[in-house]
Amino acid sequence: MTRLISRDIEYRFGDTRMIGYLAAPDTGEATPGILLVHDAFGLTDDLLEQAEQYAEQGFAVFAADVWGERHRPQDTDGIGPLIGGMVGDRDEWMGRIRAAHDTMAAQDEVDPGAIVAVGWCFGGSTALEHLRTGGDLRGVVGIHAGLDLLAPGWDSADPTARVLLCTGADDPMATPSQRAALESALTQVGIDWETDLYGHTKHAFTSAALEHAPANPVFAYNPRAASRARHATTRFLGETLALVSTTA
Repeated sequence: MTRLISRDIEYRFGDTRMIGYLAAPDTGEATPGILLVHDAFGLTDDLLEQAEQYAEQGFAVFAADVWGERHRPQDTDGIGPLIGGMVGDRDEWMGRIRAAHDTMAAQDEVDPGAIVAVGWCFGGSTALEHLRTGGDLRGVVGIHAGLDLLAPGWDSADPTARVLLCTGADDPMATPSQRAALESALTQVGIDWETDLYGHTKHAFTSAALEHAPANPVFAYNPRAASRARHATTRFLGETLALVSTTA
């Protein structure tokens, strides 16, 4: 097992105190990095565990704390105002993710020129918006990202970046027209993109907590789609950061 370094890192944007989490191989060298962006439920224990799993593969990983103070909403009543607040104030939203990116890039364990953002749901939207608005990223992986939250205009995006979108065919937050609009915009600015579309799959398909939940027209766990997205992400990271084997 790879020996890891891990620590909480406090950072700020405006009056908001955020507490991110760094996990990296203990090599004494700067390595390519993954900026992990949580879903609407915040920086959970599950995401911290995923950060360590990616670090064991050889990446320096920084899990951002977009909500601040490690806030973890417990239900949808608490989530709506948080997402609405970010979408309603995009300068604040992007300011928080840029602060996370800058904090990550300043760590000795991280190669600041080799960072890919990986996000789920709201986190996937955040990662895509960060790239769209000029984030210095090698690439983005958006896993059941809410494409309904994206603003138009990709002229500020780095055309050398890559994008992987892992999404469900039945996701009402990533409709065929929304997917087509994103793909067209990425094509127009020259970004290399890939959409992995999973049939019979709704939003939040990686969330095992939904496995025994009542039937819902929007959300559902799909273990096969979750596995496919995980393998696609591993391959994408290998291709983009030239670190993980593309046969993994």
